[in-house]
Amino acid sequence: MSVIGIDFGSESCYIAAAKAGGIETLANDYSLRATPSCVAFDGKKRIIGVAAKNQQVTNMKNTVSGFKHLLGRRFNDPHVQRELNSIPTKVKGLPDGSIGYQVNYLDQEQCFTPEQLTAMLFTKLKETSTNALEAQVNDCVITCPVYFTNAERKALLEAAHIAGLNVLRLMNETTATALSYGFYKQDLPEDKPRNVIFVDCGHASLQVSACAFTKGKLKMLASSWDQIGGRDFDTTLAEYFAKEFLDRYKINAKTNARSWLRLLTEIEKLKKQMSANSTKLPLGIECFMDEIDVSSSMQRSTMEELCAPLFQRVEMTFKRLLAESKLTLDEIHSVEVVGGSTRIPAIKQLIENVFGKPASTTLNQDESVSRGAALQCAIMSPAVRVREFGVTDIQNYAVKVICDGEGSATGSSGLEVFSVFHTAPFSRMLTLHRKEPFTVTVLYAQPIPYPDPTIGRWTIKDVKPTDKGELSTIKVKVRINHHGIVLISSAHLVDSKEVEEPVTPQPAEPASAEQPAVGEQQQNNGEPMEVQQEACNDNEDDDSTNTASSPGGQGWAQRVKGWFTPGTEKKKKNTKMIDLPMDCESHGHSLNDLNNLIQQEAKMVANDAKETERIDAKNALEEFVYDMRNKLQGGPLERYVVEAERDAICAQLNDLENWLYEDGEDCDRDTYVNRLKALHNKTNPIKDRANDYELCPSVFSELKHAINNAHVAVNEFKKGSPKYDHLTETEFINIAEHADKSQKWLDQHMAKFGASPRTVDSPVKVADIRHEVQTLNACVNSVINRPKPKPAAKPAPPKDNAAGADQHNGENADKKSEGDKTAHPNSVPDDSTMDVE
Repeated sequence: MSVIGIDFGSESCYIAAAKAGGIETLANDYSLRATPSCVAFDGKKRIIGVAAKNQQVTNMKNTVSGFKHLLGRRFNDPHVQRELNSIPTKVKGLPDGSIGYQVNYLDQEQCFTPEQLTAMLFTKLKETSTNALEAQVNDCVITCPVYFTNAERKALLEAAHIAGLNVLRLMNETTATALSYGFYKQDLPEDKPRNVIFVDCGHASLQVSACAFTKGKLKMLASSWDQIGGRDFDTTLAEYFAKEFLDRYKINAKTNARSWLRLLTEIEKLKKQMSANSTKLPLGIECFMDEIDVSSSMQRSTMEELCAPLFQRVEMTFKRLLAESKLTLDEIHSVEVVGGSTRIPAIKQLIENVFGKPASTTLNQDESVSRGAALQCAIMSPAVRVREFGVTDIQNYAVKVICDGEGSATGSSGLEVFSVFHTAPFSRMLTLHRKEPFTVTVLYAQPIPYPDPTIGRWTIKDVKPTDKGELSTIKVKVRINHHGIVLISSAHLVDSKEVEEPVTPQPAEPASAEQPAVGEQQQNNGEPMEVQQEACNDNEDDDSTNTASSPGGQGWAQRVKGWFTPGTEKKKKNTKMIDLPMDCESHGHSLNDLNNLIQQEAKMVANDAKETERIDAKNALEEFVYDMRNKLQGGPLERYVVEAERDAICAQLNDLENWLYEDGEDCDRDTYVNRLKALHNKTNPIKDRANDYELCPSVFSELKHAINNAHVAVNEFKKGSPKYDHLTETEFINIAEHADKSQKWLDQHMAKFGASPRTVDSPVKVADIRHEVQTLNACVNSVINRPKPKPAAKPAPPKDNAAGADQHNGENADKKSEGDKTAHPNSVPDDSTMDVE
């Protein structure tokens, strides 16, 4: 199983995979690393990625892009209404308030949500990964912008779930970039951290982050962002040129969606050229609108003047990060840039002006995010072995809770449980006192780029007073998980009872030093609300806590060990934690709705496969019609068929061609397959006939060569060649007879072949000639290739006596071996015989 990292961009996606040799960016079916975030619908099929982008101009109303910006949002969201101005596809609000892209699919109007479109794109990326790695892909890490809220993160996770991906972690894009930078650094310090700024300006967003690196560890410090990117620069320039074309050519490009899209495409090319060239550059579009050709030009300085407000927003984002990270310019080691829009010279100049460091391009500006995600996936997955590298992320928004019910803990303002840039993953434990079920509302405590600050409402059930009628103690865990999602992960009822048990006599001990107790914040009715925090290790079942004071809490307690005396009994508290059920009202689909979406995606995948097979069958039939007609009319098959038969087949091919573009335009796969099979039945005899007449001469030559080789072997044997002295005369007589028989067969069939007209089947088949060749060669080779037998082994000579032995002892050796058979255990047995000459 392979692990991958997916950089889900608003314009393009990149996939990286962890392999034995390191991290590799995968290419799609067009041999490109970037897969456009684009989904199109054409009749009965979906077109995703490069193919969808290529036909966007011609199929604009059924081609969807930019759906990343609408994930998890409602139709009446002001952000959505702004985005609709740049979306050519028809978008409407669905009954549940969500967003629906209206397209023509399966010959009917259908609506798909941004989550479904994202799942379609992920399905394509999963298929690309499987084909590139030749292995099943399930585990992945997907990146998202740092400014994504709970609603958007949940929507992205649901889209991946619909596509059948197991997301090990939803990772901030800035964190992934930092990981791809620090993982391979061998010179990171062990004590004093190295602070690096990362600037990521892509197609639709600007994200800046401050990170601290030590050996084997990465810690995110702060981040800042603004939703501006390359598309905003393109739109600004497009507005300028549209006004110019209106004045010069009296055409308004903003009234024609197709012309506007073509203008944006050309401006993107011009913008890239201006990043590398400061001279005036031309812009020209043929048949732009109303069959009018337009042309203009622009210089980099003009572009910078037009985009000055955007550059000011970029500068403010840089300065905001510098203030929030609390880093001085001297503490910053370097500034790394990624993202296509960071190639703009003005942005690089702003980086140097604000941070006092030149923009460094150590990383791949397009692929670093996906590579960092793949590294994180490899670190987390048990399927890949990789050295450990700790990553500590942050929560970019402050979070607070509001509790209702008896004895409200925080009042209307709420209690802040996570401050801005708090470490993530992390958990805090709230200790509440209640007699009945209550609701905890979790919401953002600062302005966010989402109209509703509410994260969710959790109703804690089965809460009852104690046996004495007092308030029960409830512990509620508020958690930021590894996806950056804030939730209430558990609620427990603390059931404490005092029991008495005998105590073994112990020596007296002095009282212990005072320990800080749980910080307390007074509730409205005087009951304390305790806040405990625990380091999160991604294990929901781990309830070990490290106690810390709540915001503003100043309470202290004293625990003293008493004197134990013999014969006394000690009261001991027996505490039991009882899980409490919860009802959650938060963002995202219900389980039933999500299962329905999964089934719908599976049906569309199956339909895509079926439609692909249907189109392939149609294309195969169409290709055969053109190819066979060309071969029969003036082609290589013309001489092998009589004119009447040829004309009949060509007429059938012409009728079939017309049928393909009329009634046969939209038939099922079996119809095309059956018609192609019928054509093969008529044309295969002609092709076989041509094959025999074209190949028989060369195969006849092979048989002649085999007969000649047989005669040569027989003649060499007759001349007494030493290499055949181990073979018998009978064997070579058999070879000669077989060769004469093959020669007779050859002469007979060559005569028939030469006299046969080419419009009838050949009297001899290629397979028959080859069989004759193989039979003769087998007869010859079985004889002449037989190896000579090995010569018989000579008897071993007697071993020489030791040096200095006299000749007399040697002469008597034979007599001793013959006459005294029992003198030595190694002598010849009694039942053996030995001939001595």
